[in-house]
Amino acid sequence: MPTQPAFPTSQLRIEAWDDPIIDRLGHDPRSTYVETYWLGILGPSACWLLRRMADGLDADPDGFDMDLSDTAAAIGLRLNGGRHAPFLRTLGRLCQFRMARQCGPEVLEVRRKLPPLTLAQVDRLPAELRDRHRARVAEQGQRTITSDDPTRRIRRLALTLVQLGEDRDATARQLREWRFDTGLCDTAAGWAWNIRHRLAAPPPGTSRPPGTSGPPANRNPEERPALDGAA
Repeated sequence: MPTQPAFPTSQLRIEAWDDPIIDRLGHDPRSTYVETYWLGILGPSACWLLRRMADGLDADPDGFDMDLSDTAAAIGLRLNGGRHAPFLRTLGRLCQFRMARQCGPEVLEVRRKLPPLTLAQVDRLPAELRDRHRARVAEQGQRTITSDDPTRRIRRLALTLVQLGEDRDATARQLREWRFDTGLCDTAAGWAWNIRHRLAAPPPGTSRPPGTSGPPANRNPEERPALDGAA
């Protein structure tokens, strides 16, 4: 389990997490999709907090200062209890699920759109919701295949999946669930996996400390994979 991030206890600067792929493919935090499928995974407090922050970013697209005490009270959570306060644990849960990421001790970047559920997350849904989600995905996938260049589309989806943490095999399985051609699924999963590792490799002339992995700490944020740095 990732370490609980350290947050201030008075005020937090909220800014938008700019992610072109998820911003195009994802779902608004206030949407029916999030309420139906993400609610049982993220939890009600995290979903309500995402909704409030989405409202704040709609009003102030460049970011806003969020009073933690007032926001905690507004969604029925306590802020007392130090780093283990219920509200701070909710903020940490957003980072754990890569719905938000810290950019310094007092700045939190938050997704404007939530990604579609992965296969593993769909498998944890109740049976009725799982069947509804699979039917929805199958219908959308078939409509997408007939209306868009399948190679370009499948590569974008595959890259999104691996950057969200899916391995190569799980990525290919998810693409097959979306009714893409089997051969394209395997090829796109391999392409995305290679891209992901190339993005995570240290640039020439740098090295990682022993026992570490992922992008080096001295890499510019612009050079990091689009979905990294949250959990």
